[in-house]
Amino acid sequence: MTKYAITAVTGHFGQNAIKELAKLVAPTDIIALARNTKKAEAIVPEGVEVRPGDYTDEKQLEASLKGVDRLLLISSQPGGPVARLTQHENAIKAAKNAGVKYIAYTSFPHADETTVPLAADHIASEKLIKESGMDYSFLRNNWYLENDGAGLKAAANGQPLVYSTGDSKVGWALESEYSEAAAKVLATADPKKVYEFAGKSRTYADLAQAIGDVKTVSITDDEYKEQLKAAGMDDMTIGIIISIQDLISEGALQEETTDLPDVLGRDLTPISDAIQTVINE
Repeated sequence: MTKYAITAVTGHFGQNAIKELAKLVAPTDIIALARNTKKAEAIVPEGVEVRPGDYTDEKQLEASLKGVDRLLLISSQPGGPVARLTQHENAIKAAKNAGVKYIAYTSFPHADETTVPLAADHIASEKLIKESGMDYSFLRNNWYLENDGAGLKAAANGQPLVYSTGDSKVGWALESEYSEAAAKVLATADPKKVYEFAGKSRTYADLAQAIGDVKTVSITDDEYKEQLKAAGMDDMTIGIIISIQDLISEGALQEETTDLPDVLGRDLTPISDAIQTVINE
């Protein structure tokens, strides 16, 4: 009997991943890991066991992973009091020491060759997993359409879609599609080592066209910064937004792959429908 575990199950990605996994294997064979176990117990499918799973506590993770064969490690968010890479290292060590045989890790597009700063933790985490001796799959997720939710909602309400990426492209897809694919890989007996998950590469102008009669405004980084500052945004948030725009401009998120629909076993949600899903959230 194979035991499966998923970390960070109270987050959007983890919530959907565990619901999808419960459609593929018996819920009683699934362990949900979360810092907030009470919250997790209220949202996981019936029959799923909840155990504590704090990335900052290696020993706790090791105890919670006892008896687990296959683990989906959902990457942590950066900027916390404990460095993200340290959190990942704790989880990887705990998994190995607990006897986990296989780990699927949500990584960054082309982490084996990219040089963008945002990928640094993922590159190092992939290396740690390889060195651990566990079998693995790297789920190199492109960009969630939800990441641009604020701009899409504003555009749907008549405001222009503003960006500083020119004609650079992104492999947008819904977060639910990435998380469903993660669950399917976890439940697959013989998965690939690397999946480059992405939707069809598109520009911001393509997104605007998919919404309908939306004006686009292509500007420089400096002009974008001034607009964001005038809107009252703090410097840290402005820096994050501009760094993501630069990431796109550098071509780091342009992708040509069928891995995501192949694993899902169906076509991805049409972009106009996907945008509407995000706008309605």
